[in-house]
Amino acid sequence: MATNEKLRNIAIIAHVDHGKTTLVDAMLRQSHVFRSNEQVNERVMDSGDIERERGITILSKNTAILYDDIKINIVDTPGHADFGGEVERVLNMVDGVLLLVDAFEGPMPQTKYVLRKALEQKLKPIVVINKIDRPDQRVNDVYDEVLELFMELDADDDQLDFPVIYATARDGIAKFKMEDESDNLEPLMQTIVKEIPAPQGDAEGPLQMMVTTLEADDYVGRVAIGRIIRGTVRPNQNVVIISGDHETKAKVGKVYVYQGLKRVDVNEASMGEIVALTGLGDVSIGYTVADAENPEALPTINIDEPTLSMTFGVNTSPFAGREGQFVTSRHIRDRLFKEVETNVAMRVEETDSADVFKVSGRGELHLSILIEQMRREGYELQVGKPEVVYKTINGQKCEPMENLTVEVPQEYMGSVMEALGTRKAELSNMTELSGYIRMEFFIPARGLIGFRSELLTSTKGNGIMNHIFHGYVPYKGDMSGRSHGSLVAFEQGETTGYGIFSLQDRGTMFISPGQQVYEGMIVGENARDIDMDINPCKKKNVTNMRTSASDEAIRLTPPRILSLEQALEYINDDELVEVTPENIRLRKAILDRTARGRAAKNARK
Repeated sequence: MATNEKLRNIAIIAHVDHGKTTLVDAMLRQSHVFRSNEQVNERVMDSGDIERERGITILSKNTAILYDDIKINIVDTPGHADFGGEVERVLNMVDGVLLLVDAFEGPMPQTKYVLRKALEQKLKPIVVINKIDRPDQRVNDVYDEVLELFMELDADDDQLDFPVIYATARDGIAKFKMEDESDNLEPLMQTIVKEIPAPQGDAEGPLQMMVTTLEADDYVGRVAIGRIIRGTVRPNQNVVIISGDHETKAKVGKVYVYQGLKRVDVNEASMGEIVALTGLGDVSIGYTVADAENPEALPTINIDEPTLSMTFGVNTSPFAGREGQFVTSRHIRDRLFKEVETNVAMRVEETDSADVFKVSGRGELHLSILIEQMRREGYELQVGKPEVVYKTINGQKCEPMENLTVEVPQEYMGSVMEALGTRKAELSNMTELSGYIRMEFFIPARGLIGFRSELLTSTKGNGIMNHIFHGYVPYKGDMSGRSHGSLVAFEQGETTGYGIFSLQDRGTMFISPGQQVYEGMIVGENARDIDMDINPCKKKNVTNMRTSASDEAIRLTPPRILSLEQALEYINDDELVEVTPENIRLRKAILDRTARGRAAKNARK
């Protein structure tokens, strides 16, 4: 058994927005990967447009730094629960984790989730309490909460004896103790080299590597990324790709290792190194790349199942094909199946209709990010209401439950409790944090659909919510849906200020004057609980008895503009969201109002 002392493999895990990507940037900067005057406020690890805009990490990223001739491979992981599939598989590549915890918020639902996964794999943890410069920091309390979390997750004695580093990632500062003086990350680097075990394995044996990440490259095809568990890999080496009982012969193209933000091709890489291989053809996540002479499979990766599904279909509205570049079912099908190759927590199934596909994922954000990426790539589609994935366990219908954490100012506590009560949530814990109340609930996953926008409305934007998958429990019974009906346009045309003005006392409008609408398009929310057909294109009849001076100035209430997530949360079972590169529209599944009325009457029978 050999040990590669010149190497350390670590993953950075934490709750969303606790500073993972910022810390990696500081480590890269202090390792002189780029000059300190470059990209000062740029999160270089968040490479996608959506990641930069939203300030969240969606895909795990690999990078590497040198410290005292020791190479440290770093994997930056997503913090959001919906991208937990990314976290699970990258933990297979590392020997230890940096667990980042906010010095005020303390351990949050996702902290618990990622730590559980790390402890199950017997990884060595280093706890980094970040943002210690916050005026409201409560470092000692947070340390106690972290220790309690380790105990709750049945950490062994070695894992409980975790080192703690105090840091301000934004300023690139780390300390062994709060009272220490420091202006760099040296204490953190020293702790990583000292505490994280070096990779161990058989360096001379036949090759074994698990594919944990895939990247698509227009020039070389699929790039398979993973850690070499045993042996050595070289360019042009003959290998066998193993998936279950199936074996395929292949030949390695180039072998890349990580160096700073770049991939560098090398003549060989050995046990413990994280590599990217080209030329392996139809390889997928969870496959083993093994020696051609002695092919041996590695244990497969277990990924939690999807909990939410939606239908993706061809856009059938009267405006179909006007704004998108890819509009056919073949285009949508190819794009969805391409996504499944690299997005392990997602499933795509074909339905009875050739134009509709059922897509299942970890949550609303997981699915809405895919829709957002597709519309930016020029796709046009229509999607249905998110639905939870039910399971039958021991002959009983079961549904997914979530652990929900809500933080609100004290004055909004009552309205939040009331809203969650109708969604069958059960309060499990409540703590007070300097003016805020943190409440923890068990709630059915379907009870969370649409709750985020309701929380922001009822708390005037002050509420914060996070949730994480808890498990399946017996079905909790029916739940009331949306309490307001829709305002539906009954003819195609261009909206007018006069038409909207005469209707705005009926409810909240989603449209402005001068917008094109079609029959069956949802243009507002009714103040009552029924759907109403309206005409926002109505023009003012001009007569010679009226002068323009006698007209009253029309005062329009600003419309409510729904984001993609809000649109998905808003729609009912008989409604769809039309998504194009330029617009997000809400519509009825049946556009013709006569046919819609007939269908509603038949449904009531």
